[in-house]
Amino acid sequence: MVERFNGRISEVLATTRFNFAEDLEQTMLRYGYLYNQHIPQRALEDKTPVQALKDWQKRKPELFHKKVRNHTGPDN
Repeated sequence: MVERFNGRISEVLATTRFNFAEDLEQTMLRYGYLYNQHIPQRALEDKTPVQALKDWQKRKPELFHKKVRNHTGPDN
């Protein structure tokens, strides 16, 4: 999964021209959001990473200190 993710990031970087560092940052944040929320992964039984984490949290809540959220950013 990591190699596929890195390959997709490489494609974005190779096919997009960024005028400012902020453009690159926003593109990477959007891609991370889309990847985690909307792109099902075969290795996760065709679930998104967030769906897989939520399912895992339901099965093994003792392994989690905080609730799995639907958004990126600080978890405090």
